[in-house]
Amino acid sequence: MTEQTAQLTAQQTTRLTNRLTETERMSVSDQGATVWLTGLPSAGKTTIAYALAERLRGEGHRVEVLDGDEIREFLSAGLGFSREDRHTNVQRIGFVAELLASNGVKALVPVIAPFADSREAVRKRHAAEGTSYLEVHVATPVEVCSERDVKGLYAKQAAGEISGLTGVDDPYEAPEAPDLRIESHTQTVQESAAALHALLTERGLA
Repeated sequence: MTEQTAQLTAQQTTRLTNRLTETERMSVSDQGATVWLTGLPSAGKTTIAYALAERLRGEGHRVEVLDGDEIREFLSAGLGFSREDRHTNVQRIGFVAELLASNGVKALVPVIAPFADSREAVRKRHAAEGTSYLEVHVATPVEVCSERDVKGLYAKQAAGEISGLTGVDDPYEAPEAPDLRIESHTQTVQESAAALHALLTERGLA
């Protein structure tokens, strides 16, 4: 083999390696998944979801954040907060998330989903369709959440203006074995988003 031939072969190998690496990146960014962030009101779920969404979009992923309040307004209008209505709301969100994820979108779902059986039903739907699903518990203590009180819900509950507040006078069943547990009160939003990004990378999704 001449020196010129060797150089040509090396160049071809480099180009092939670069093409393979680019293909791998494309397959990762094109792969959909649902990331469900469950936790108490004011736990930081939505803030973390939007921080992660910004990072993923910067890396070329297609991302949608399914905000619980917006879903309540447009998809689940008319539903109350009974256990049955909460279950129905979660299943509707789960259906939309799986539909997006199965079409190559990273669906980030910062929704309380207080009951374990409701979350399990969503997981099973994804499993049946072969769609990636990750459950993340944003495990902020209720004392911290009530201090943050982003929407004033804890203050209204304490004043007797509302009832059925998850984690206070309505049950919240924390995940026993989530794919990731984030203690957002001990770290910054960016650190929480980075931990979640690391999980996606570990699972071959980012």
